[in-house]
Amino acid sequence: MEQVNKVENYDKYVEYGYSEDVLPKKPEDRDWGISNFITLWMGAVHNIMGYMTVAGFFVLGLNVMQVITAVMLSAVIVSIGYALNGYAAAKYGLPFSMLIRDAFGVKGAIIPALIRGLIAGLVFFGTTTVVGAEATNIILTKIFPNYMSIGGDFSFMGLDLPTLISYVLLWIVTVALFMTGMNVLGKFGNWSSPLVYIFIIWAAIWAINMAGGFGEVMAYTPETTMESPLVFIACVSALVSNWAGPIVNISDFTSRAKKLTDALIGIPLGMIISYVLFAVTSVALVAGTEVAFGEPIFNIAYAIDRMENDFAAIMLILALNVGAISFVVFANLLPAGLQLSSLFPKRLTVKTGGILTAVIGTLIMPWKLVENASTLFLFYSFIGSIFGPIAGIMLSNFYLERHRLINLDEIYVKPGEEGRYPNGYNMRAIIVLLVSFAIPMSGAFLQNVAILKLLNDFAFFSGLIISFVLYTILSQSSPTREISVEK
Repeated sequence: MEQVNKVENYDKYVEYGYSEDVLPKKPEDRDWGISNFITLWMGAVHNIMGYMTVAGFFVLGLNVMQVITAVMLSAVIVSIGYALNGYAAAKYGLPFSMLIRDAFGVKGAIIPALIRGLIAGLVFFGTTTVVGAEATNIILTKIFPNYMSIGGDFSFMGLDLPTLISYVLLWIVTVALFMTGMNVLGKFGNWSSPLVYIFIIWAAIWAINMAGGFGEVMAYTPETTMESPLVFIACVSALVSNWAGPIVNISDFTSRAKKLTDALIGIPLGMIISYVLFAVTSVALVAGTEVAFGEPIFNIAYAIDRMENDFAAIMLILALNVGAISFVVFANLLPAGLQLSSLFPKRLTVKTGGILTAVIGTLIMPWKLVENASTLFLFYSFIGSIFGPIAGIMLSNFYLERHRLINLDEIYVKPGEEGRYPNGYNMRAIIVLLVSFAIPMSGAFLQNVAILKLLNDFAFFSGLIISFVLYTILSQSSPTREISVEK
Protein backbone atom coordinates (compact mmCIF):
# COMPACT_ATOMS: atom_id res chain seq x y z
CA MET A 1 0.00 0.00 0.00
CA GLU A 2 1.38 3.39 -1.00
CA GLN A 3 2.07 5.87 1.76
CA VAL A 4 1.19 9.55 1.90
CA ASN A 5 3.63 11.74 0.00
CA LYS A 6 5.93 14.40 1.34
CA VAL A 7 5.27 17.92 0.05
CA GLU A 8 8.71 18.83 -1.30
CA ASN A 9 7.75 22.26 -2.68
CA TYR A 10 5.48 23.40 0.14
CA ASP A 11 7.43 26.58 0.88
CA LYS A 12 7.39 27.50 -2.79
CA TYR A 13 3.60 27.23 -2.88
CA VAL A 14 3.40 29.47 0.20
CA GLU A 15 5.50 32.05 -1.61
CA TYR A 16 3.06 31.92 -4.51
CA GLY A 17 0.37 33.19 -2.13
CA TYR A 18 -1.71 30.05 -1.48
CA SER A 19 -3.48 30.11 1.88
CA GLU A 20 -3.08 27.39 4.49
CA ASP A 21 -6.65 26.15 3.80
CA VAL A 22 -5.80 25.08 0.24
CA LEU A 23 -2.15 24.05 0.58
CA PRO A 24 -1.36 20.33 0.44
CA LYS A 25 -1.28 18.78 3.90
CA LYS A 26 2.18 17.92 5.14
CA PRO A 27 2.53 14.44 6.71
CA GLU A 28 2.84 15.92 10.19
CA ASP A 29 -0.43 17.83 9.68
CA ARG A 30 -2.44 14.78 8.64
CA ASP A 31 -4.07 14.06 11.97
CA TRP A 32 -7.12 11.92 11.17
CA GLY A 33 -6.89 8.25 12.04
CA ILE A 34 -9.22 5.40 11.21
CA SER A 35 -11.61 6.20 14.08
CA ASN A 36 -12.16 9.73 12.75
CA PHE A 37 -13.18 8.35 9.37
CA ILE A 38 -15.38 5.62 10.82
CA THR A 39 -17.38 8.18 12.81
CA LEU A 40 -17.33 10.92 10.15
CA TRP A 41 -20.82 10.22 8.79
CA MET A 42 -22.21 7.87 11.45
CA GLY A 43 -24.39 10.53 13.05
CA ALA A 44 -25.12 12.41 9.85
CA VAL A 45 -26.65 9.33 8.21
CA HIS A 46 -29.54 9.54 10.65
CA ASN A 47 -31.15 12.79 9.59
CA ILE A 48 -34.74 13.61 8.79
CA MET A 49 -34.07 14.13 5.06
CA GLY A 50 -32.75 10.58 4.85
CA TYR A 51 -35.83 9.18 6.56
CA MET A 52 -38.09 11.22 4.27
CA THR A 53 -36.30 9.68 1.30
CA VAL A 54 -36.97 6.16 2.56
CA ALA A 55 -40.60 7.11 3.19
CA GLY A 56 -40.69 8.08 -0.48
CA PHE A 57 -39.57 4.53 -1.37
CA PHE A 58 -42.72 3.16 0.24
CA VAL A 59 -44.80 5.75 -1.62
CA LEU A 60 -43.32 4.41 -4.87
CA GLY A 61 -44.36 0.86 -3.95
CA LEU A 62 -41.25 -0.83 -2.55
CA ASN A 63 -41.90 -3.42 0.14
CA VAL A 64 -39.87 -3.77 3.33
CA MET A 65 -37.20 -6.13 1.98
CA GLN A 66 -36.82 -4.06 -1.17
CA VAL A 67 -36.33 -0.92 0.90
CA ILE A 68 -33.69 -2.59 3.10
CA THR A 69 -31.90 -3.89 0.00
CA ALA A 70 -32.02 -0.44 -1.65
CA VAL A 71 -30.57 1.22 1.46
CA MET A 72 -27.72 -1.27 1.83
CA LEU A 73 -26.91 -1.23 -1.89
CA SER A 74 -26.73 2.56 -1.68
CA ALA A 75 -24.29 2.29 1.24
CA VAL A 76 -22.00 -0.01 -0.74
CA ILE A 77 -22.06 2.26 -3.80
CA VAL A 78 -21.40 5.40 -1.77
CA SER A 79 -18.56 3.64 0.08
CA ILE A 80 -16.94 2.64 -3.20
CA GLY A 81 -17.28 6.22 -4.41
CA TYR A 82 -15.62 7.52 -1.25
CA ALA A 83 -12.74 5.08 -1.49
CA LEU A 84 -12.05 5.65 -5.19
CA ASN A 85 -12.38 9.42 -5.18
CA GLY A 86 -10.70 9.85 -1.80
CA TYR A 87 -7.55 7.96 -2.75
CA ALA A 88 -5.76 10.83 -4.52
CA ALA A 89 -6.24 13.27 -1.62
CA ALA A 90 -5.16 10.69 0.95
CA LYS A 91 -1.98 10.16 -1.07
CA TYR A 92 -1.15 13.78 -1.87
CA GLY A 93 -2.96 15.69 0.90
CA LEU A 94 -4.93 17.81 -1.57
CA PRO A 95 -8.24 19.53 -0.75
CA PHE A 96 -10.97 19.26 -3.37
CA SER A 97 -10.57 22.82 -4.65
CA MET A 98 -6.98 22.01 -5.66
CA LEU A 99 -7.43 18.37 -6.67
CA ILE A 100 -10.16 19.33 -9.14
CA ARG A 101 -7.61 21.50 -10.98
CA ASP A 102 -5.89 18.36 -12.22
CA ALA A 103 -9.01 17.35 -14.15
CA PHE A 104 -10.48 20.72 -15.16
CA GLY A 105 -7.48 23.03 -15.24
CA VAL A 106 -6.31 25.87 -13.02
CA LYS A 107 -9.07 28.18 -14.27
CA GLY A 108 -11.57 25.56 -15.40
CA ALA A 109 -11.76 24.20 -11.85
CA ILE A 110 -13.94 27.17 -10.94
CA ILE A 111 -16.89 25.45 -12.66
CA PRO A 112 -17.06 22.22 -10.60
CA ALA A 113 -15.92 24.13 -7.51
CA LEU A 114 -18.85 26.53 -7.80
CA ILE A 115 -21.21 23.64 -8.47
CA ARG A 116 -20.07 21.80 -5.35
CA GLY A 117 -19.63 24.82 -3.16
CA LEU A 118 -22.62 26.89 -4.15
CA ILE A 119 -25.34 24.86 -5.86
CA ALA A 120 -25.20 21.84 -3.55
CA GLY A 121 -24.14 23.73 -0.48
CA LEU A 122 -26.89 26.30 -0.89
CA VAL A 123 -29.69 23.89 -1.64
CA PHE A 124 -28.77 21.16 0.82
CA PHE A 125 -28.23 23.67 3.60
CA GLY A 126 -31.68 25.18 3.09
CA THR A 127 -33.63 21.96 2.56
CA THR A 128 -32.06 20.14 5.50
CA THR A 129 -32.42 23.13 7.82
CA VAL A 130 -36.08 23.74 6.99
CA VAL A 131 -36.91 20.05 7.53
CA GLY A 132 -35.13 20.32 10.88
CA ALA A 133 -37.12 23.47 11.63
CA GLU A 134 -40.41 21.64 11.04
CA ALA A 135 -39.24 19.00 13.48
CA THR A 136 -38.23 21.71 15.95
CA ASN A 137 -41.82 23.01 15.73
CA ILE A 138 -42.92 19.74 17.31
CA ILE A 139 -40.47 20.13 20.19
CA LEU A 140 -41.55 23.70 20.89
CA THR A 141 -45.24 22.77 20.63
CA LYS A 142 -44.79 20.12 23.30
CA ILE A 143 -43.13 22.70 25.55
CA PHE A 144 -45.44 25.60 24.57
CA PRO A 145 -48.81 24.11 23.50
CA ASN A 146 -49.91 27.25 21.62
CA TYR A 147 -46.63 27.68 19.78
CA MET A 148 -48.02 26.97 16.30
CA SER A 149 -50.70 29.66 16.68
CA ILE A 150 -48.10 32.41 17.08
CA GLY A 151 -48.37 35.01 14.34
CA GLY A 152 -51.74 33.94 13.00
CA ASP A 153 -51.72 34.26 9.19
CA PHE A 154 -48.28 35.90 9.12
CA SER A 155 -46.05 34.59 6.33
CA PHE A 156 -42.47 35.46 5.37
CA MET A 157 -41.11 34.02 2.13
CA GLY A 158 -43.64 31.23 2.39
CA LEU A 159 -42.90 30.35 6.03
CA ASP A 160 -45.35 30.88 8.88
CA LEU A 161 -43.97 32.64 11.95
CA PRO A 162 -43.46 29.53 14.16
CA THR A 163 -41.52 27.74 11.43
CA LEU A 164 -39.55 30.90 10.71
CA ILE A 165 -38.55 31.14 14.39
CA SER A 166 -37.54 27.48 14.45
CA TYR A 167 -35.59 27.91 11.22
CA VAL A 168 -33.67 30.89 12.61
CA LEU A 169 -32.84 28.98 15.81
CA LEU A 170 -31.53 26.00 13.87
CA TRP A 171 -29.70 28.31 11.45
CA ILE A 172 -27.86 29.97 14.32
CA VAL A 173 -26.90 26.68 15.97
CA THR A 174 -25.66 25.19 12.68
CA VAL A 175 -23.59 28.22 11.68
CA ALA A 176 -22.20 28.60 15.20
CA LEU A 177 -20.99 24.98 15.15
CA PHE A 178 -19.46 25.49 11.73
CA MET A 179 -17.57 28.55 12.99
CA THR A 180 -15.82 26.54 15.71
CA GLY A 181 -13.42 24.99 13.20
CA MET A 182 -12.30 21.50 12.20
CA ASN A 183 -10.89 20.44 15.58
CA VAL A 184 -14.19 21.03 17.35
CA LEU A 185 -16.13 19.58 14.42
CA GLY A 186 -14.13 16.37 14.68
CA LYS A 187 -14.89 16.09 18.39
CA PHE A 188 -18.55 16.90 17.73
CA GLY A 189 -18.76 14.01 15.28
CA ASN A 190 -17.14 11.63 17.78
CA TRP A 191 -19.52 12.35 20.67
CA SER A 192 -22.70 13.11 18.76
CA SER A 193 -22.80 9.83 16.82
CA PRO A 194 -23.25 7.58 19.90
CA LEU A 195 -25.91 9.97 21.22
CA VAL A 196 -27.86 9.80 17.97
CA TYR A 197 -27.60 6.02 17.92
CA ILE A 198 -28.99 5.59 21.42
CA PHE A 199 -32.18 7.48 20.59
CA ILE A 200 -32.53 6.07 17.08
CA ILE A 201 -32.40 2.47 18.38
CA TRP A 202 -34.91 3.36 21.09
CA ALA A 203 -37.25 4.89 18.46
CA ALA A 204 -37.03 1.77 16.31
CA ILE A 205 -38.01 -0.39 19.27
CA TRP A 206 -40.92 1.96 20.02
CA ALA A 207 -42.18 1.84 16.43
CA ILE A 208 -41.92 -1.96 16.27
CA ASN A 209 -43.90 -2.30 19.51
CA MET A 210 -46.53 0.15 18.24
CA ALA A 211 -46.91 -1.93 15.09
CA GLY A 212 -47.42 -5.13 17.08
CA GLY A 213 -44.01 -6.69 16.64
CA PHE A 214 -41.17 -7.06 14.15
CA GLY A 215 -43.16 -9.58 12.13
CA GLU A 216 -45.89 -7.01 11.49
CA VAL A 217 -43.33 -4.48 10.32
CA MET A 218 -41.68 -6.96 7.94
CA ALA A 219 -45.05 -8.00 6.57
CA TYR A 220 -46.07 -4.42 5.80
CA THR A 221 -47.11 -3.85 2.19
CA PRO A 222 -47.60 -0.32 0.83
CA GLU A 223 -50.86 0.58 -0.89
CA THR A 224 -49.02 1.20 -4.17
CA THR A 225 -47.27 -1.69 -5.90
CA MET A 226 -43.90 -1.09 -7.53
CA GLU A 227 -44.58 -0.81 -11.24
CA SER A 228 -41.16 -1.96 -12.48
CA PRO A 229 -37.77 -3.10 -11.16
CA LEU A 230 -36.48 0.16 -12.64
CA VAL A 231 -38.25 1.98 -9.81
CA PHE A 232 -35.99 0.13 -7.39
CA ILE A 233 -32.87 1.34 -9.25
CA ALA A 234 -34.26 4.88 -9.26
CA CYS A 235 -34.65 4.71 -5.48
CA VAL A 236 -31.06 3.56 -5.06
CA SER A 237 -29.95 6.40 -7.31
CA ALA A 238 -31.92 8.91 -5.22
CA LEU A 239 -30.35 7.79 -1.94
CA VAL A 240 -26.88 7.78 -3.52
CA SER A 241 -27.58 11.31 -4.79
CA ASN A 242 -28.22 12.33 -1.19
CA TRP A 243 -24.51 11.63 -0.60
CA ALA A 244 -23.28 12.58 -4.08
CA GLY A 245 -21.81 15.88 -2.90
CA PRO A 246 -19.45 14.28 -0.37
CA ILE A 247 -18.43 11.70 -2.99
CA VAL A 248 -17.20 14.56 -5.16
CA ASN A 249 -15.35 16.47 -2.45
CA ILE A 250 -14.42 13.64 -0.07
CA SER A 251 -10.84 14.81 -0.62
CA ASP A 252 -11.49 17.65 1.85
CA PHE A 253 -11.51 14.93 4.52
CA THR A 254 -9.21 12.22 3.16
CA SER A 255 -6.48 14.84 2.68
CA ARG A 256 -6.10 14.73 6.48
CA ALA A 257 -5.51 10.97 6.64
CA LYS A 258 -2.45 9.81 8.59
CA LYS A 259 -2.23 6.79 6.30
CA LEU A 260 -4.00 5.83 3.09
CA THR A 261 -5.57 2.84 4.82
CA ASP A 262 -7.11 5.04 7.52
CA ALA A 263 -9.34 6.76 4.99
CA LEU A 264 -9.87 3.94 2.49
CA ILE A 265 -10.97 1.50 5.19
CA GLY A 266 -12.43 3.84 7.80
CA ILE A 267 -14.98 5.70 5.68
CA PRO A 268 -16.53 2.64 3.96
CA LEU A 269 -16.58 0.74 7.26
CA GLY A 270 -18.33 3.62 9.02
CA MET A 271 -20.85 4.09 6.20
CA ILE A 272 -21.80 0.42 5.96
CA ILE A 273 -22.16 -0.01 9.73
CA SER A 274 -24.23 3.16 9.87
CA TYR A 275 -26.46 2.08 7.02
CA VAL A 276 -27.19 -1.30 8.60
CA LEU A 277 -28.75 0.53 11.51
CA PHE A 278 -30.30 3.14 9.21
CA ALA A 279 -31.95 0.42 7.14
CA VAL A 280 -33.49 -1.22 10.20
CA THR A 281 -34.56 1.98 11.92
CA SER A 282 -35.94 3.64 8.79
CA VAL A 283 -38.09 0.62 8.01
CA ALA A 284 -39.17 0.34 11.65
CA LEU A 285 -40.07 4.02 11.91
CA VAL A 286 -41.72 4.45 8.50
CA ALA A 287 -43.45 1.08 8.12
CA GLY A 288 -44.05 0.64 11.84
CA THR A 289 -45.84 3.95 12.26
CA GLU A 290 -47.90 3.36 9.12
CA VAL A 291 -49.01 -0.02 10.48
CA ALA A 292 -49.73 1.48 13.90
CA PHE A 293 -51.61 4.58 12.72
CA GLY A 294 -53.10 3.28 9.48
CA GLU A 295 -51.83 6.07 7.25
CA PRO A 296 -48.60 6.88 5.37
CA ILE A 297 -46.47 9.58 6.99
CA PHE A 298 -43.93 11.25 4.68
CA ASN A 299 -42.18 13.38 7.31
CA ILE A 300 -40.93 11.06 10.04
CA ALA A 301 -41.05 13.88 12.59
CA TYR A 302 -44.84 13.81 12.39
CA ALA A 303 -44.79 10.10 13.21
CA ILE A 304 -42.58 10.75 16.22
CA ASP A 305 -45.05 13.42 17.29
CA ARG A 306 -47.54 10.57 17.90
CA MET A 307 -45.44 9.25 20.77
CA GLU A 308 -47.29 9.29 24.07
CA ASN A 309 -44.11 10.13 25.96
CA ASP A 310 -43.38 13.78 25.17
CA PHE A 311 -39.90 13.67 26.67
CA ALA A 312 -38.95 10.70 24.50
CA ALA A 313 -40.31 12.43 21.39
CA ILE A 314 -38.37 15.59 22.15
CA MET A 315 -35.11 13.73 22.72
CA LEU A 316 -35.53 11.69 19.53
CA ILE A 317 -36.20 14.74 17.38
CA LEU A 318 -33.21 16.46 18.96
CA ALA A 319 -31.09 13.43 18.05
CA LEU A 320 -32.30 13.55 14.44
CA ASN A 321 -31.56 17.26 14.32
CA VAL A 322 -28.05 16.57 15.58
CA GLY A 323 -27.64 14.18 12.66
CA ALA A 324 -29.02 16.81 10.29
CA ILE A 325 -26.65 19.47 11.65
CA SER A 326 -23.70 17.10 11.19
CA PHE A 327 -24.77 16.50 7.59
CA VAL A 328 -25.15 20.23 6.87
CA VAL A 329 -21.86 21.26 8.48
CA PHE A 330 -19.59 18.48 7.19
CA ALA A 331 -21.19 17.83 3.80
CA ASN A 332 -22.30 21.34 2.82
CA LEU A 333 -21.06 24.38 4.75
CA LEU A 334 -17.47 23.17 5.04
CA PRO A 335 -17.11 22.25 1.33
CA ALA A 336 -18.85 25.47 0.32
CA GLY A 337 -16.53 27.53 2.49
CA LEU A 338 -13.45 25.75 1.17
CA GLN A 339 -14.47 26.20 -2.47
CA LEU A 340 -15.42 29.86 -2.11
CA SER A 341 -12.25 30.72 -0.19
CA SER A 342 -10.12 29.08 -2.88
CA LEU A 343 -11.95 30.97 -5.64
CA PHE A 344 -11.95 34.35 -3.88
CA PRO A 345 -9.00 34.16 -1.45
CA LYS A 346 -8.70 37.93 -1.03
CA ARG A 347 -12.36 38.44 -0.13
CA LEU A 348 -13.52 35.24 1.57
CA THR A 349 -12.20 32.83 4.17
CA VAL A 350 -13.58 29.34 4.75
CA LYS A 351 -15.80 30.70 7.53
CA THR A 352 -17.14 33.73 5.68
CA GLY A 353 -17.74 31.54 2.63
CA GLY A 354 -19.78 29.14 4.75
CA ILE A 355 -21.82 31.97 6.25
CA LEU A 356 -22.52 33.38 2.78
CA THR A 357 -23.74 29.93 1.76
CA ALA A 358 -26.08 29.79 4.75
CA VAL A 359 -27.52 33.22 3.94
CA ILE A 360 -28.10 32.59 0.23
CA GLY A 361 -29.28 29.07 1.00
CA THR A 362 -32.16 30.63 2.90
CA LEU A 363 -33.03 33.30 0.34
CA ILE A 364 -33.67 30.72 -2.40
CA MET A 365 -36.63 29.35 -0.37
CA PRO A 366 -35.51 25.69 -0.48
CA TRP A 367 -38.54 24.51 1.51
CA LYS A 368 -40.42 24.34 -1.78
CA LEU A 369 -38.23 21.35 -2.69
CA VAL A 370 -39.30 19.17 0.24
CA GLU A 371 -43.06 19.66 0.13
CA ASN A 372 -43.73 16.10 -1.07
CA ALA A 373 -42.08 12.97 -2.48
CA SER A 374 -42.33 14.20 -6.09
CA THR A 375 -40.42 17.43 -5.53
CA LEU A 376 -37.88 15.65 -3.32
CA PHE A 377 -37.06 13.09 -6.02
CA LEU A 378 -36.88 15.85 -8.66
CA PHE A 379 -34.34 17.55 -6.42
CA TYR A 380 -32.32 14.34 -6.19
CA SER A 381 -32.38 13.89 -9.97
CA PHE A 382 -30.88 17.36 -10.36
CA ILE A 383 -28.20 16.70 -7.74
CA GLY A 384 -27.38 13.34 -9.33
CA SER A 385 -27.24 14.84 -12.82
CA ILE A 386 -24.69 17.44 -11.77
CA PHE A 387 -22.51 15.46 -9.36
CA GLY A 388 -22.39 12.14 -11.23
CA PRO A 389 -20.56 13.74 -14.19
CA ILE A 390 -18.02 15.51 -11.97
CA ALA A 391 -17.22 12.25 -10.17
CA GLY A 392 -16.94 10.36 -13.47
CA ILE A 393 -14.49 12.88 -14.92
CA MET A 394 -12.36 12.90 -11.75
CA LEU A 395 -12.15 9.10 -11.68
CA SER A 396 -11.28 8.77 -15.37
CA ASN A 397 -8.69 11.54 -15.10
CA PHE A 398 -6.91 10.18 -12.03
CA TYR A 399 -7.00 6.44 -12.69
CA LEU A 400 -6.88 6.13 -16.49
CA GLU A 401 -5.28 9.35 -17.76
CA ARG A 402 -2.89 10.11 -14.86
CA HIS A 403 -2.33 6.49 -13.74
CA ARG A 404 -2.68 7.66 -10.09
CA LEU A 405 0.21 10.15 -10.39
CA ILE A 406 -0.18 13.91 -9.96
CA ASN A 407 2.27 16.75 -10.58
CA LEU A 408 1.63 19.27 -7.79
CA ASP A 409 3.63 21.95 -9.63
CA GLU A 410 0.95 22.06 -12.30
CA ILE A 411 -1.76 22.51 -9.69
CA TYR A 412 -0.05 25.09 -7.49
CA VAL A 413 1.10 27.50 -10.20
CA LYS A 414 2.49 31.01 -9.94
CA PRO A 415 -0.06 33.82 -10.22
CA GLY A 416 -0.76 34.36 -13.91
CA GLU A 417 0.40 30.93 -15.03
CA GLU A 418 -2.02 28.54 -16.72
CA GLY A 419 -0.78 25.14 -15.63
CA ARG A 420 -1.13 21.99 -17.68
CA TYR A 421 -3.91 23.08 -20.03
CA PRO A 422 -4.02 25.90 -22.62
CA ASN A 423 -5.45 29.07 -21.06
CA GLY A 424 -5.98 27.14 -17.82
CA TYR A 425 -9.03 25.21 -19.07
CA ASN A 426 -9.36 21.51 -19.84
CA MET A 427 -12.05 21.95 -22.48
CA ARG A 428 -12.56 18.20 -22.78
CA ALA A 429 -13.63 18.00 -19.15
CA ILE A 430 -15.88 21.06 -19.41
CA ILE A 431 -17.61 19.81 -22.57
CA VAL A 432 -18.07 16.33 -21.09
CA LEU A 433 -19.50 17.87 -17.92
CA LEU A 434 -22.09 19.89 -19.84
CA VAL A 435 -23.11 16.97 -22.07
CA SER A 436 -23.25 14.47 -19.20
CA PHE A 437 -25.44 16.84 -17.16
CA ALA A 438 -27.77 17.81 -20.01
CA ILE A 439 -28.59 14.27 -21.15
CA PRO A 440 -30.00 12.82 -17.88
CA MET A 441 -31.46 16.14 -16.67
CA SER A 442 -33.39 16.64 -19.92
CA GLY A 443 -35.47 13.62 -18.94
CA ALA A 444 -37.08 15.69 -16.17
CA PHE A 445 -38.63 17.93 -18.81
CA LEU A 446 -39.02 15.48 -21.72
CA GLN A 447 -40.73 12.67 -19.87
CA ASN A 448 -42.49 11.48 -23.01
CA VAL A 449 -39.06 10.42 -24.36
CA ALA A 450 -38.66 7.05 -22.68
CA ILE A 451 -34.85 6.80 -22.79
CA LEU A 452 -34.36 10.30 -21.41
CA LYS A 453 -36.85 9.71 -18.62
CA LEU A 454 -35.04 6.48 -17.77
CA LEU A 455 -31.68 8.26 -17.64
CA ASN A 456 -33.20 10.93 -15.40
CA ASP A 457 -34.59 8.29 -13.04
CA PHE A 458 -31.04 6.99 -12.63
CA ALA A 459 -29.51 10.47 -12.76
CA PHE A 460 -26.39 9.92 -10.66
CA PHE A 461 -25.47 6.63 -12.33
CA SER A 462 -26.31 7.98 -15.80
CA GLY A 463 -24.21 11.09 -15.38
CA LEU A 464 -21.27 9.21 -13.89
CA ILE A 465 -21.19 6.50 -16.56
CA ILE A 466 -21.70 8.89 -19.50
CA SER A 467 -18.98 11.26 -18.29
CA PHE A 468 -16.54 8.47 -17.44
CA VAL A 469 -16.90 6.88 -20.88
CA LEU A 470 -16.85 10.14 -22.83
CA TYR A 471 -13.86 11.57 -20.97
CA THR A 472 -11.93 8.31 -21.29
CA ILE A 473 -12.53 8.21 -25.05
CA LEU A 474 -11.52 11.84 -25.51
CA SER A 475 -8.44 11.63 -23.30
CA GLN A 476 -7.22 8.46 -25.01
CA SER A 477 -7.82 9.81 -28.52
CA SER A 478 -6.13 13.15 -27.79
CA PRO A 479 -3.78 12.76 -24.81
CA THR A 480 -2.37 15.76 -22.98
CA ARG A 481 1.35 16.34 -23.27
CA GLU A 482 3.53 14.12 -21.08
CA ILE A 483 4.84 15.60 -17.85
CA SER A 484 7.02 14.65 -14.94
CA VAL A 485 5.03 13.74 -11.89
CA GLU A 486 5.16 13.67 -8.10
CA LYS A 487 5.45 9.96 -7.26
